[in-house]
Amino acid sequence: MRVLGWISPGTWPAVVRALRQRPDADELHMVTVCDHGAALPPEPASLFGRGHRHHDDDPARAALSEQEARELLDQAVAGLGRDCTAEVLTGRTERVVVEAAGHADRIVLARDGDRSRLGPHSLGREIRFVLDHSPCTVELLWPETPPALSTIPPPPPPPGPGHRPEDPPVHT
Repeated sequence: MRVLGWISPGTWPAVVRALRQRPDADELHMVTVCDHGAALPPEPASLFGRGHRHHDDDPARAALSEQEARELLDQAVAGLGRDCTAEVLTGRTERVVVEAAGHADRIVLARDGDRSRLGPHSLGREIRFVLDHSPCTVELLWPETPPALSTIPPPPPPPGPGHRPEDPPVHT
């Protein structure tokens, strides 16, 4: 089985732990992403909707970002303690990870959002995109001990009077 491990800051130790448990016959490949536009402030237009991402053409900044990505990946490979291939991808994080997953049978990734309670906010934007668009099996991990079941948000209130369950929702 070809298994892809997505290494990202703050959650990579959980991915490495999961990859260590994979059978010896599995082919392991780890990736991290150098996304030159991810850390830049949004354009003013993006405050009013879907703006465009910045593109950073500063080679010194790009080299530093790539160096940090390589160092992170090297640390993960060393922590794995077994043979694997590793690669720093460049581009929009969610897109290049989904593309890499197209060459795998399984992708292993860890939640990167609010990890204090259960729910959809435990997934960041890129993780959610990969989860929704991955063309292979997804193994989604909690980077640390999962929160208690009591942290699930309460259910929504019941519909108002006169609502019948078979009525379609009304959009105004």
